[in-house]
Amino acid sequence: MASGAVTHPIDLVKVRMQLRGEVDKAAAAASSRASTRAPGMVSTFAHVLRVEGALGLYKGLTASLMRQASFIGTKFGAYDALKAALRSEGDEKLPFWKMTMCGIGAGAIGAAVGNPADLAMVRMQADGRLPVELRRNYRNGADALMRVAREEGVGALWRGCAPTVNRAMIVTASQMAVYDQAKHYIVEHTSLNDGLLAQTGASFGAGVVAALTSNPIDLAKSRLMSMKADEHGKMPYSGTLDCIAKTVRREGVFAVYKGLVPTTARQVPLNMVRFVSVEWMKRLLEPL
Repeated sequence: MASGAVTHPIDLVKVRMQLRGEVDKAAAAASSRASTRAPGMVSTFAHVLRVEGALGLYKGLTASLMRQASFIGTKFGAYDALKAALRSEGDEKLPFWKMTMCGIGAGAIGAAVGNPADLAMVRMQADGRLPVELRRNYRNGADALMRVAREEGVGALWRGCAPTVNRAMIVTASQMAVYDQAKHYIVEHTSLNDGLLAQTGASFGAGVVAALTSNPIDLAKSRLMSMKADEHGKMPYSGTLDCIAKTVRREGVFAVYKGLVPTTARQVPLNMVRFVSVEWMKRLLEPL
C-alpha cells in the first residue's frame, strides 16, 4: 500500500497514455478538436494537473490501495508459500527456473483475488479522459465495486481478468525471480550484505525487467477494463489477443508500448519501496 500511494500519479499517467488512440466514437464526437499527436509522459502529467488539478493525479487512489492490499498482498504471500513447497531438503536457494514458476503461480493467484479492485482503479483513473457526460464518477473504490456489481452484474468485476492474470504472471515472475536472483548475486559477489543497498539494487533490476515484459499485456488490460459497449451493445474487444491485434492494426506495432516510459518510471520506484518494505516487515514480524 505504501508503494502504491507513492507511485499512484505515475500509474494514472500510464493508464491515460495507454488509452489514448483507442477508438471511442462517443468521445470523438464530443471532442472533434482532439490532437492527433500523442502526448508524452510529461505533457500528459501537465494536462491532468492543469485540467483536473493536483487531486486529479490521485483519482482512483482508494481503489489502488484496495488493489495493493488484495492483489499484491496475496501474491507476495503465495510466492513465499510456493517457494517453501518447492524447496528440497538442504536447499539454500531455489534454482532460477523454480523461482520463475513460483512467480507465475503467485501472480495468477493474486490477480484472480485482486481483479475487482484493479478494475475499479483503472476505471477511476481513466474517467478524466472522457467527456463529462460519459464519466462514471465513482466516489471511491468501494462505491465503484458496488456500482459495477449492481449495474453490470457481479461477474463484471472480473472483466479483464484474463489479461490481468496474464500480466500478473509475467510481472510477478519478472519481479520476484529477478529480485531474488539479483540480490543473491550481489550478496555473493560483492562486499554488501543482505541489507538496504543490496535490496535497492536488486529491486531496481526487477522493476526494469517487469516494465519491459508486461507493457503490451498491461495496455490490453487497461483497455479491456475501461471499454464500453457501442450503440448495438457490442464490446470493442473480445479478449487480450484481440485487443493487442486490433491495437497493432490500427495504431502500429509500437502502440503496444504506449506508456512504457511511465510504466518504467512507476515500476522502478514501486519495486524499490515494495521490496524494501516487505523485507523490513518480514524481519519485524518474523518473531511472531
